[in-house]
Amino acid sequence: MAENWPQWRGLRLDGTSLDRGFSEVVDKATTAWRVELPGSGHASPIVWGDRVFTVAAVAETEQRVLLCLDRSSGKILWQEPVLKSALEGKHRLNSHASSTPATDGKLIFTAFLDQAEVVVSAHDFNGKKVWQVRPGSFASKHGFCSSPILFEDKVIVNCDHDGPGYIVALARADGRELWRIHRPNQTRSYCVPIIREMAGRTQMVLSGTKCVTSYDPRDGKLLWIIDGPTEQFVASLVCDDKSGLLLMSGGFPEHHILAIKPDGQGNVTDTHIQWRTNKGVAYVPSPICESGWFLIVSDSGIAHCFDSATGEIAWEERVKEHHASLVSAEGKVWFMNDFGTLRVIKPGATLNLVAESELEEKIFASPALSEGQIFIRGEKTLSCIGKRQAPPAAP
Repeated sequence: MAENWPQWRGLRLDGTSLDRGFSEVVDKATTAWRVELPGSGHASPIVWGDRVFTVAAVAETEQRVLLCLDRSSGKILWQEPVLKSALEGKHRLNSHASSTPATDGKLIFTAFLDQAEVVVSAHDFNGKKVWQVRPGSFASKHGFCSSPILFEDKVIVNCDHDGPGYIVALARADGRELWRIHRPNQTRSYCVPIIREMAGRTQMVLSGTKCVTSYDPRDGKLLWIIDGPTEQFVASLVCDDKSGLLLMSGGFPEHHILAIKPDGQGNVTDTHIQWRTNKGVAYVPSPICESGWFLIVSDSGIAHCFDSATGEIAWEERVKEHHASLVSAEGKVWFMNDFGTLRVIKPGATLNLVAESELEEKIFASPALSEGQIFIRGEKTLSCIGKRQAPPAAP
């Protein structure tokens, strides 16, 4: 069946799509539509059926808004205010609407910051607010960016910050708290967890606040922890299906890539790191695993391709400054740099550049892939690239 792109980095939280028919070139001929969005933001679009959703901050009104667009035309069907609050302080490369929303096909879930409080909300597909809760405080001079993710009946939000950090699971139906993880070390990080079946159990893994941790997403119980390897993190982890290794990149002030065996229990700092390197590290853009290769691009714009199992570098290439995360489909990886240059690369032992296009707009948001279409949010616009590949008819 064809796939929606319902949350940060898609259905599997790792940037991959199993759909086919994606255009390798972006130009007038392949662009289905391009529309101007109100306000600004770095949140990625999400896609469910005939609808596309994203969020924006409108500075003039101090509103954070949820947007619903028609997939076929790009027409904005509705724009619903979620929060009105003075704009918080932030890093110059952040935005006031950086948290990608999530949807289960019935509700759309968003997360924003109201001064010192996190605000998580649920709206239905007509834009009506169903619930809104404030799970706790949040403090960071770099601003806010905590994308909600979905697991079973839960909405999970990571709130690592410069204070008593926490991860909270809320009931999708009504926003009531189901569990809460009290995080160690009280240091800001912005990592969205990945949830996977690994080593015979369901694991929710993220880096942040001076450690890498795995939890049971059903109850928040700690499964294993690695100390460090640095202080702050942004990029999400990915999993290599061939080797079974978790790949982590971070962060600040030190730079590390770790390949981690996910079958540990307790503190596994000295026992479960398969390989590590300080080369090619990304702080902000999340990497990707594709066909046994680990592809990553540093914020400064150096792309690397590693053998996922061994850490051996296959190639490296300069691609300019890069903050959008990598996505993949059909055995190819899409690299989108800050200046709107899109490169499609086939992973392998040597660099294989399939196509290169110029979108002529600054881009910080990560693309969304669904049913043969690529959705790209620029500084002022949202574009849909390619023709929709219809899902199979119901039996």
